[in-house]
Amino acid sequence: LNRAALLACDNVVLPLAPDLFGLQGLKNVGPTLIEWRRDWTVVRRDHLSGREQEALPAHGFEPVGYIVQQHLARADRPVAGYERWFAQIPAVFHGEVLGEQPAIQSLRVDSDSACIAMLKHFASLVPLAQIARKPMFDLKRADGVGGGQIQAVANCRNEFEALVRTLADRLGLPIPVPRSAQRGLF
Repeated sequence: LNRAALLACDNVVLPLAPDLFGLQGLKNVGPTLIEWRRDWTVVRRDHLSGREQEALPAHGFEPVGYIVQQHLARADRPVAGYERWFAQIPAVFHGEVLGEQPAIQSLRVDSDSACIAMLKHFASLVPLAQIARKPMFDLKRADGVGGGQIQAVANCRNEFEALVRTLADRLGLPIPVPRSAQRGLF
């Protein structure tokens, strides 16, 4: 199922958590993506030539980068418990997913061009969004948001809008107008 979905994609963004499992996931997914891309190239070259399917788009599912999600932060930096994992992400991504050897050991997440975004932990918004059946960044007072959560919703909206702008830019797509601007709130 994963391979079938990837064969329909031009690009891939890898979400990961800054922990042991996120890094292990990169170590597993990276070589698999490289192998599947190589296999797909062989299939297109050797088995689709002269067939109707040859005209289908190639869809190389090339990695665009990664998004680090759900880290706890203080003063716009990850808390110390995550530092060890953050320090390893760029080298593992560049080595295992992009196949760059040797991987850049001194690169930091906050200066790594492959890092698309670092989304903070919005834990207090998750259950409210699940109950309201809407995105965290669209929650309102009527959904149970109150106190400091109002600012968390605004921060969440800003982070996701920045993420969309960055992705659109990397993919060469027109930059979408934020919903808040469409409503005249921006």
